[in-house]
Amino acid sequence: MTKPGIRLDTGGATDSAGGLNPIVGVAREDLIGAVGALLRETAGRPVKTLKHVAAFNGEVVKILTGKSELAAEPKDKRFADPAWRYNPLYKAGMQYYLAVQKGVAGWIDDVEFDELERARANFVTGMILDSLSPSNTLIGNPSAIKRAYDTGGGSLLKGLKNAYDDLTKNDGIVSQVDKRPFKVGENLATSPGAVIHRTEMMELIQYQPTTPEVREIPLLIIPPQINKAYVNDLSPDKSMVRFLVASGFQVFLVSWRNPTKDHAEWGLGDYVDSLIEATDIIAKVTGSKKVNLTGACSGGITTATLLSKLQAQGDDRIGAVSLMVCVLDPDASDSEAGALVSKHGIEMARQRSAKKGILEGSNLSRTFAWLRPNDLVWNYVINNYLHGDDPPPFDVLFWNNDSTNLTAALHSDYLGVYEDQPFRNHGQVDMAGHRVDLSAVKNDVFVVAGVTDHITPWKACYRLTQLIGSPKVDFVLSQAGHIQALLNPPGNPKAKYFHSAERPGPSIDAWMNGQAEEKAGSWWPFWAEWMGERAGGMKPAPKSLGSKKHKAMEAAPGLYAFE
Repeated sequence: MTKPGIRLDTGGATDSAGGLNPIVGVAREDLIGAVGALLRETAGRPVKTLKHVAAFNGEVVKILTGKSELAAEPKDKRFADPAWRYNPLYKAGMQYYLAVQKGVAGWIDDVEFDELERARANFVTGMILDSLSPSNTLIGNPSAIKRAYDTGGGSLLKGLKNAYDDLTKNDGIVSQVDKRPFKVGENLATSPGAVIHRTEMMELIQYQPTTPEVREIPLLIIPPQINKAYVNDLSPDKSMVRFLVASGFQVFLVSWRNPTKDHAEWGLGDYVDSLIEATDIIAKVTGSKKVNLTGACSGGITTATLLSKLQAQGDDRIGAVSLMVCVLDPDASDSEAGALVSKHGIEMARQRSAKKGILEGSNLSRTFAWLRPNDLVWNYVINNYLHGDDPPPFDVLFWNNDSTNLTAALHSDYLGVYEDQPFRNHGQVDMAGHRVDLSAVKNDVFVVAGVTDHITPWKACYRLTQLIGSPKVDFVLSQAGHIQALLNPPGNPKAKYFHSAERPGPSIDAWMNGQAEEKAGSWWPFWAEWMGERAGGMKPAPKSLGSKKHKAMEAAPGLYAFE
């Protein structure tokens, strides 16, 4: 382990950007406003603009005379083909594109924007310039030309077919994964278990113990309402559920129903009430007065709201809590995409989902993709359409594309987290039928974030440690992205995480440069040890699932995993 001065490798991230931004979406007017600010600055400060134009023209002269030293970053896969370095035409085209990028970035840094305007300008120009890369076109992509020549045009025909299939079968979204090798219940979500309770909103699944004895206090996993719950039991080698039952825990999982417009009125309060019902049933089935919880992403928001509500009611049924890749007080400064969030954009997003009754999963997927277009759009345009290849099979991306809808009411409540900051403003905001106050919550809390997470940036997750009133808070920073930070089983020789034995303080810099220690391996064993200390003693494992009143029904992953 090393200490102090942590070095965080943030390269190679594949997760999309934006905190809660994909839920908010980007209003057309906000994009136009950001472009308008750029145009106003261009027209209002011609001398400064001309200075950067002159610098750009000078670089173009160097390109044309073969004297330019511009080169793509080694990790930029768009320009990996040797032709970009050795073919004069392709090299010049690449350098011209890089010169535009460099010139625009330099100009934005030089203009008199405030930080919010500069973040907006960087995001909008980045999205535009990503789309203009020569690698995105057939004639401008040497590897695509070679592939077409080698296949006698077969790659072009296959690319057209892939594009047609996406238009007709994938809501016009470029495919990110070959779904054919995967089937839920057969090679995904295969841990033995059964549904022991079902409502219109949720299924409660109990998993079969695999050890002779189990911990007395059960664990309930609360997934996000976005995507399916089986991410916690993905493939056998990535299954958090399988790891937990093998570690002697009694594991339960909520599987949310994929809502339709008929469920438009389901709000955060209804989801919290469902969790209260689920913990009632778990307590009766296991005989435990306490239930430990773990919630991730938007499921962490629901979990935090549940904690606050039960605390307000004087209900102490919940024991230890884990909150993973979860942001409770989103801020525009968390990402460049977050800078595009405005009151107008929030209200437009609320109106759109209210009109339809739901925020459609396909719209969420499209927004996620376009917030990080190089990795999640153009990369697959080149692979699928220009090269004529199928996207790779990958279980995480299969799950990620198995999106679900959000009800209009829940969507509105999540937007309210952005607007009203209920978790930051203790005791001042009404949500889910009570005044939210995390400072009153005293449960032991385990917080997990990912270094390269661009959905819930790790420094925003860190702020959670200062919102909750518990004297015992542990913060773990996993060297991974949003999903990979969670699906982090033992065995990866490159895995590592950062943790401090002290409670995290208000200064992130102090935590990084003095408190935290780098530790090799997966954080799962450490988490299991932490939870084990808070899960009571051991007792014989139950011989059957459920109880007389809550009988085992369909096998895990239940029915709602397939809706």
